[in-house]
Amino acid sequence: MMISTKGRYALRVMIDLAEHNSGNHIPLKDITNRQEISQKYLEGIMTDLTKAGFLDGQHGKGGGYKLNRSPDEITVLEILQTTEGDLAPISCLDVSAKPCSRAAECRTLPMWEKLYDIIHDYFNGITIADLMKTDTGGDNYII
Repeated sequence: MMISTKGRYALRVMIDLAEHNSGNHIPLKDITNRQEISQKYLEGIMTDLTKAGFLDGQHGKGGGYKLNRSPDEITVLEILQTTEGDLAPISCLDVSAKPCSRAAECRTLPMWEKLYDIIHDYFNGITIADLMKTDTGGDNYII
C-alpha cells in the first residue's frame, strides 16, 4: 500500500483548515499559498472532501472552505478512505472485491487480514487534532 500525493495533500489541507479556523470560510488561494500546492490539483481534492461531508464550500466573495466537524472528530482513516479508497493491502480484501475461491485454503490470508486490521486501527486512532500538535516528544534535545 502506498498513499498517493492526493491522500497526503488532503491531510495537509485538513490540518491547514483546522489551524486557521476562525469560523469563516478560508479562500482556496490562501491554502494553496501556505501549502504550496497547485490550485488546480487542490480543487479536485476539495471537491472530494466536500462531497464526503468534511468541508463546507462556498463560492463567490467571502467564499472558500471550512471544516464541518471539529478536528478531534475527523480521523486520518476517514480522509485516506475518501481520497485513496479502501486501504486493503491486497486486492482480495478490497471491499469491492469478488469473493476469492481460494480463501478457505489460503495460508497467507490471515496475515493480510491482520495487516488490514492494523492499518485501520492505526489510522482510525489518529485525528486531525493529533496531527496539529507540533511537539515531537522529548528525545530531540540539543546540547
